[in-house]
This record gives sequence, C-alpha cells and structure tokens, in this order.
Amino acid sequence: MQKGIIGKKIGMTQIFDETGKVIPVTVVEAGPCVVVQKKTVENDGYEAVQLGFGDIRAKRVNKPLQGHFKKADVAFKRTLKEFRFEDISGLNVGDIVKADTFAEGDIVDVCGTSKGKGFAGTIKRHNNARLKETHGTGPVHRHAGSMGACSSPSRIYKGKGMPGHMGAEKVTVQNLEIVKIDAENNLIAIKGAIPGPKNGTVTIVDCVKKA
Repeated sequence: MQKGIIGKKIGMTQIFDETGKVIPVTVVEAGPCVVVQKKTVENDGYEAVQLGFGDIRAKRVNKPLQGHFKKADVAFKRTLKEFRFEDISGLNVGDIVKADTFAEGDIVDVCGTSKGKGFAGTIKRHNNARLKETHGTGPVHRHAGSMGACSSPSRIYKGKGMPGHMGAEKVTVQNLEIVKIDAENNLIAIKGAIPGPKNGTVTIVDCVKKA
C-alpha cells in the first residue's frame, strides 16, 4: 500500500553506518497524523485521504474547519494535506499514521516550501553569466542584457528569465533514502537535504520514479 505522512523539518545532522562512513541526514518529526477525511470514487470521483498534523487551539480555527473536524470527531489540526493513493482501503477516518509507517531503506519523495530569498537578479535567480567588466561595459555587469531584438522578434519571449521574487515556492526532491527511524519519538532521518527552513512543514510519500 502507498504511504504518506506530514512532518516538521527539525534540521540536519550526520550519522555513521556500520562501516564508519558518515551520512548527512535531515531529521523530520513525522506525525502522528490523523485521518480527517476519506474520499472515494463514488462521492468525489477519486480516492484520497486527508491527513491532519499538529495540534492547534480552537480559537485559531475558523467555523467551517471546526465543523469539518467535529464531523470526523478528531482534534483540531494546524495542517491538512490530501494524499491521492490508488488503494485507501486500509485507512479510515480517525486512524493514526505514525513514523513507523515507513521503514529504513525506503526510497521517498519529500515536498516542502523552499526558503524565501526576496528580490533577486538574474545571476542569482537563473544562473546567468556576468557581462565583461572591461572595454566600456559600464555599471551594468550584472544586468540581464539583451532580451529581444527590435525588428525580430520585436518582443520578449514568454518564460524569459527575469529578475524577481526568488524562493518561497513548492519544491519536491525525489528518490531520497530513509536511513533511520525513531518510532518512539516520531523521528525520521532522511539522507541528504530537503526543501525549506527549520520547523517548515514537509510531506513524505513513496517515490514515484524508481531509482
């Protein structure tokens, strides 16, 4: 059965394997998550489960969501995420999903919101090259340069890399290995780096592209 969970990024550290090789890992507090809603083909046209993560006070929840949680008879949750699985027969409303739903050695995809960088130029944002710094280039060494000739195409093509807001967008890193699981403390150690800042919300699901 496909697996998925919501978690909170704790930070990075390193652990050693049996041979003494150092492995850089990101520690994620994964779950416990509760199944808040179950969607079926008959009612919704597709199969999915909605998981809730992180307790929150009632005054922080608006009335429509309060009714949503009360209908499921679960505690108010800070984060709701929907996971579309091919088979959801093993999950029901009210079930708890914990870190041990995964196992060491599993290959997963991790999705999160990247760190915001603010307004950035084309060199930082799109890896453009600098202009030459001699022979009269002037104070435009880090400018974008030519964008579209006047006669043809007489316009700027859509998708042209321009300066603008960088980061703070949804990013998915694929084919990461789960190195260690601490089921008692709901911690998962994932090899390598994952998107987002510390305490950022991430989702972990089975990989969709087998490595």
